[in-house]
Amino acid sequence: MALIGLFTRKHAASAPPAEAPEPEAWPEIGETWKPEGLPVAERYYNQAQAVVLVARTSQDPYGTSYYLVACLGCHFLSTRTKHHSFYIRYALGQAAEAANAHADTCRALPRELPPRPDEDTARNLLRSWVTDMARRNLLHPDTDLDLAEFDSGRLELLRTNEWIQTELEALAAERSDLLVVRRDDRTGTVRFRARPLPR
Repeated sequence: MALIGLFTRKHAASAPPAEAPEPEAWPEIGETWKPEGLPVAERYYNQAQAVVLVARTSQDPYGTSYYLVACLGCHFLSTRTKHHSFYIRYALGQAAEAANAHADTCRALPRELPPRPDEDTARNLLRSWVTDMARRNLLHPDTDLDLAEFDSGRLELLRTNEWIQTELEALAAERSDLLVVRRDDRTGTVRFRARPLPR
């Protein structure tokens, strides 16, 4: 009896189960992203699952909305389509077609979402665009700008139309040699006129 008890194995007390590690959060690649100032109307996926956004940039006084198309994989961004010999801003149907066509051919992997710049950075960015436009328009005595001129930079700026308009009005008050504000009496919209600058 004593000999049998000598070889009997006793199981060690089992350790409490280790807690399962928290699953890592899936990085945001644009599937639910709501960029400031750009209400997203539609989302498409390219061949590598990067998101192609169709987002509204503005609405004119007559109720027509305009859109941009932006790929969050590659750096494709489009705000206009060619119509005969000139370019027109996207309506929703045209923007959706452009987004779908791009998604069909793009193989870029999802990339990080663009960061929202702080107020000073955004303000300086907007002012540099206006200054650049004024220099490029040297051959034209005066050029009207409206907020659509900044559509191609909206994902970089990440601000509302109201913010852009307020900043442009402040710039016009500060630099009347560069920018002048004028109001359209018929539509009530604010227009800006860039003054040409020497290169």
